[in-house]
Amino acid sequence: MSGVRLELLAEKDLAEFKREMQKAFQYGYEQVFGPCDGAVLPEQDIERSLQSSGAIAYAARVDGMLCGGAIVRIDREKQYNHLDLFFVKVGVQSRGLGQAIWNGMEALYPETEVWETFTPCFEKRNIHFYVNRCGFHIVEYFHPRHRLPQEEGEYHGGMADEASQYFFRFAKIMHSSGTRTHTDRGISACNSGGG
Repeated sequence: MSGVRLELLAEKDLAEFKREMQKAFQYGYEQVFGPCDGAVLPEQDIERSLQSSGAIAYAARVDGMLCGGAIVRIDREKQYNHLDLFFVKVGVQSRGLGQAIWNGMEALYPETEVWETFTPCFEKRNIHFYVNRCGFHIVEYFHPRHRLPQEEGEYHGGMADEASQYFFRFAKIMHSSGTRTHTDRGISACNSGGG
């Protein structure tokens, strides 16, 4: 989809951004598990992401209207960047907006070596999107006997245990000139030089 514009999130747009992000996360969860009393993505989790080192938030707009957004963490030295939170507004999914937003994010950071993100296993739409549309690979599976690293502080919010304990870690290697190994994250890439 064309016409998607990414803008740095302005303070005046923060409340709407948070509200629409929370609605999108809630909708995805409730499509699988039914109504949930608590917020699947509490505001403090969004705040924690916004306040993390290297965090940058973007609002995605079409014709001036918010249609989605993302919070990324950029490591300008290592270029091992992280997609913390990503959403497409409820009611406008399946129109190519997510793909356009992600393509825009990649274009903003062409020096990125690796993009990384996490998503709960129940989020089949997310898994399809990251793997089949954006080119990420599943590189790790988290469950009760192989837990998420504490330092990642991933977002569990009001999700039930059966949803909050099962996550995939995705990675997308952007550059592979020669052989590069990202052993600290269990990712490797090799370019044989063949055409």
